[in-house]
Amino acid sequence: MATGTKRDYYEVLGVQRNASNDEIKKAFRHLARQYHPDVNKDDGAEAKFKEINEAYEVLSDEQKRSMYDRFGHNAPGGAAGFDPFAGADPFSTIFDAFFGGTAGMGGRTQRGPQRGADLRYNLHLSFEEAIFGCEKEIEFRRLEMCSSCRGRGAEAGTDPVRCPKCGGLGEIRQRAPLFNMVTVTTCDQCRGEGTVIAIPCRECRGEGRVRQPRRITVKVPAGVDGNSQIRISGEGEAGPRGGPHGNLYVTLDVQQHPYFMRDGNNIILELRLNIAQATLGDEVDVPTVDGNEKLRIPAGTQTGQTFRLPGRGVPYLRQKGRGDQVVVARVMIPTKLSDQQRRLLNELAKTFEPEDPSSARDDGFFGRIKDALGI
Repeated sequence: MATGTKRDYYEVLGVQRNASNDEIKKAFRHLARQYHPDVNKDDGAEAKFKEINEAYEVLSDEQKRSMYDRFGHNAPGGAAGFDPFAGADPFSTIFDAFFGGTAGMGGRTQRGPQRGADLRYNLHLSFEEAIFGCEKEIEFRRLEMCSSCRGRGAEAGTDPVRCPKCGGLGEIRQRAPLFNMVTVTTCDQCRGEGTVIAIPCRECRGEGRVRQPRRITVKVPAGVDGNSQIRISGEGEAGPRGGPHGNLYVTLDVQQHPYFMRDGNNIILELRLNIAQATLGDEVDVPTVDGNEKLRIPAGTQTGQTFRLPGRGVPYLRQKGRGDQVVVARVMIPTKLSDQQRRLLNELAKTFEPEDPSSARDDGFFGRIKDALGI
């Protein structure tokens, strides 16, 4: 019941006495938007807003509301109003007010801007793009500062209000009489901020950030591989409360090549030769990442024999120069022969001495492969 000139808090908010917390909050936000001094310039709007805020401070707190329902405005110890020292350690609260508090709030320093989260983007590259470098345009979505409220979360022209549950402290303190101990927990209504948003921004709904598409150009240096990662500072998500952006980490995924294989800064190519080329020798066009190049194959070339093309490999990332291209010969034995080819091979075979099966196994092939790959 109201006493004197002070109106009943339920009447102030225009809700029933059995209204739920959500109904009370909804009524408060509607009235706060209507009478906020930054929005309503009529005489008496500021006093009306203070009355609405006082009513909400009490009715939104379960303990204070219970006291108010029992005793009205005459609740013992001022339970119907805000008491900054209620349930707290007085010495500790005074200490915070003088040394760690926010002026005018009687509580702890509110949290400031925080750095935004980092983002990761997977960028697919061809074999050649990884070797020679390139510029790739990528598009992703990230949280940006709301342009309407500038990251504050409150509707333009309004300000957050003191949290009715903790009174702006950002924390709840309770004393355990049995052990004379004070427990401190973060306020679950304002999440330690000390303030709540009475009129949320229509654009971001009080979050202070909105998710938007972002398009940038990534410069990929020559010589990267699938284990590389490019960090782009400041391209991550915007931080809460106007905090700086995090970083963007671009992870590179390099596609395999149909016939080139990379080994560090060297490029390995398997060159298939028929038995005539390997036996008699030949000059062939060898593909490289720079185009075809002539290579002289000496007579008697064996499978596994290697040839180097200097400077036709992968560029070094942090120094000048390039690796080599290593060409590994592979003599192909035909599986299908024409009658003429079979006849000629039979005649040729008669001219060869048979190989001694007891001779030592030739490990030259495996050795040459290991040398080529640097194993």
